[in-house]
Amino acid sequence: MSTTDPRAELVSLLPRLRRFAYGLTGEAHAADDLVQAGCLKAIERWHQWQPGTSLASWMFRILQTTWLDEYRTRQRQQTESDSEVLDELMGVDGRVVVEARSDARTVRRRIAELPEEQRVVLMMITVDGLSYKEAAAALEVPVGTVMSRLARARARLADALGGGAG
Repeated sequence: MSTTDPRAELVSLLPRLRRFAYGLTGEAHAADDLVQAGCLKAIERWHQWQPGTSLASWMFRILQTTWLDEYRTRQRQQTESDSEVLDELMGVDGRVVVEARSDARTVRRRIAELPEEQRVVLMMITVDGLSYKEAAAALEVPVGTVMSRLARARARLADALGGGAG
């Protein structure tokens, strides 16, 4: 059993939590807000964390749950406009820039359309770099389930982006 202060371990987890949050939100500012909200919830519920268990897994679950709650709220209030992005591009002479941003938006949109369980596994493994075993522990599912969800997420993305083999 580790004698390190779990609060210090929480601080050392912040970069990983931020990468995971960025993968979920797609925006740096929103990711920072999500990490802050998640840390606040963790501190408020510190008594619920069990020493000897993975603090990282506990924090990933808190971030995931917080994001999902906020995501559902935003879905009801969403009024996104692409005109703001177009205004930023005015004066820039570069079809490549516009196409790259369009491609990135398409990929983010396709990832957002994945079922939550697939999207979360995809983010944990590809963005945060967790192993299958670590992701399985964080989600409290078997490793095979993580592998299956990841394979389905990748196949769906490939099909949606026109790279499918079928």
